[in-house]
Amino acid sequence: MSLDPAKIQSLCLLRLSAIGDVCHAVAMVQAIQRQYPQLAITWVIGKIEYQLLKHLPGVEFVVFDKGQGWKSYFNLRRALKGRRFDVLLHMQVALRATIASLMIPAKVRIGFDRARAKEGQWLVTNEQVAPLATPHVLEGFMGFAKALGVTDLQPKWNIPVPPADTEFACQLIPDGDKALIICAAASKAERNWLPERYAQVANHALGKGYRVLLCGGPAPMEYQLAEAILEHGDARIENQVGKTSLTQLLALLKQASIVLAPDTGPAHMAVTQGTPVIGLYAHSNPGRTGPYTCLDSVVSVYDEVIALQYPGEVPWGTRAKGAHLMEMIPVAPVIAQLDRLLPASEST
Repeated sequence: MSLDPAKIQSLCLLRLSAIGDVCHAVAMVQAIQRQYPQLAITWVIGKIEYQLLKHLPGVEFVVFDKGQGWKSYFNLRRALKGRRFDVLLHMQVALRATIASLMIPAKVRIGFDRARAKEGQWLVTNEQVAPLATPHVLEGFMGFAKALGVTDLQPKWNIPVPPADTEFACQLIPDGDKALIICAAASKAERNWLPERYAQVANHALGKGYRVLLCGGPAPMEYQLAEAILEHGDARIENQVGKTSLTQLLALLKQASIVLAPDTGPAHMAVTQGTPVIGLYAHSNPGRTGPYTCLDSVVSVYDEVIALQYPGEVPWGTRAKGAHLMEMIPVAPVIAQLDRLLPASEST
């Protein structure tokens, strides 16, 4: 890098979305902070994602509200007027982020390597991270820390939540309670598993003495999916969908024993809290986007689907296409993973 990492005084990070990706980015930021504790870090972040990370220590946030359309870019430029950063970490491959990066004055502008720098990102950077053939998203992000000379790249997370949110979670799931949290909904309906199958897993967990809570955001699709699960499942399933803020949900995920989720943000939130995750995958490669510390408990038909759709070699990030792929995931392997994660005395 053209700058000596030890002499960098100001750094700007551009990663607007999504929830899972900003969770990965936190591990990268905190790796940088461990090596350079005095470094001033500014993070340009999306409006929703800010609600999860706003208590992060040692980070100044500048919120980019994409809902404002073109005005959002002018607001970003106004927010950073008169400032110039030593380094910009341009960590989002999207045309929106490429345009936003033009509002961030920085001497060194680090982006992805040429193979990954799509959506025009390579046009607005002057340095690149080292290429990686088959990285998990988190490992790809850690390449930015490595470019700054960071040597301890082991992911660790400290995402503070307000004491009131921790108290809320501890009241709902007291210490000692055994609880399975199901975050059933992904951002796209095609990545959701079938409600009757979620219900079967929930009933199994209830039979093992676990409480089962449905959690998620206030989107209509999430409410509908929760209602469908309740229709097929035991009356003891508890519905918390739409009833928590992001930081309350984070605290609840910490209190959970196990989390079951498709390819969705709360799965990665649970990883940051050290809670075991059973991930359900069909459309995206779990080796790239799965719950990073729980890849051995993923239930995936991705390889099978890709082999059918794309005979021969495919690029690492290739997505499978189809509205009904999640139907290919049966209940039995999910219950098998659940039983494997239960304490031995409870799985007999």
